[in-house]
Amino acid sequence: MFARATLLLALAALIVAVAARQSSGAGHPAIYVVKPGDTLWSIATSHYGGDPREGTWQIQHANHLGDETIQPGERLVLPAG
Repeated sequence: MFARATLLLALAALIVAVAARQSSGAGHPAIYVVKPGDTLWSIATSHYGGDPREGTWQIQHANHLGDETIQPGERLVLPAG
């Protein structure tokens, strides 16, 4: 009985291991053209779920921004989140 249960458990673990594979990533980064009135906060709120502070940091980091100043017409890389 114990051997059968162990075998079933091992088989279930094998099935899960085969079925659970890494994703190909969260997707490709998008390009966003800043519109008048946009802020990093508003862009992060509309493109990322969760805490907008994390989204603004991701945008700043991906675009090598020294601060949160952006201008209309500027093209920003929005990392896949």
